[in-house]
Amino acid sequence: MCNAVSVSRSGYYAWKNHVPCARDLERRRLENLIVAIFDDSDHTYGYRRVHAQLARQGEQIDDDTVRQIMGDLHLVACQPRPFRPVTTIAGDIAGLPDLVNRDFTATAPGAKLVGDITYIRTWEGWLYLATVLDCFSKKVLGYAMDSTMTSALTCDALSMAADRIRLSRRGTAPTDRSVCRGACRRATRQR
Repeated sequence: MCNAVSVSRSGYYAWKNHVPCARDLERRRLENLIVAIFDDSDHTYGYRRVHAQLARQGEQIDDDTVRQIMGDLHLVACQPRPFRPVTTIAGDIAGLPDLVNRDFTATAPGAKLVGDITYIRTWEGWLYLATVLDCFSKKVLGYAMDSTMTSALTCDALSMAADRIRLSRRGTAPTDRSVCRGACRRATRQR
């Protein structure tokens, strides 16, 4: 058999009867600890966090050693995707009409308004911003901000727009998929 794999007989028996040294035993113990911590983190911990966890457990080990062991074991951390709030309605959008027919021009101020809702990350969490623009002047006529995306957010933006410009009675004001149809009609009535 030794001839088949090109190994000397003495080399084979030296490998077979090898007793691991203390350094090899310590490395295997560390490998088991590192794999356990890595698995407990759902494969999201990199070498720095694994090293910190080992330090909390009282292990004296260098972070470069942790990085080397993780590299030898092919342990690569994968970070979960960050949370992004949803600003669109789930489901089929085929039933929602395009009220402006992709034509963002208007013949008079207040004849055609468009709006959108976006989100902004702040230190306190997510902030939703609803805006209403006049297609004639391309100016922001109304806006509203809130920590939750509700129909009142869009209605507040439309109310601000209605206070700032005289709206046409036959005008259209589609906002982000017309979130609040009935309530927004009340907000945009002429005062």
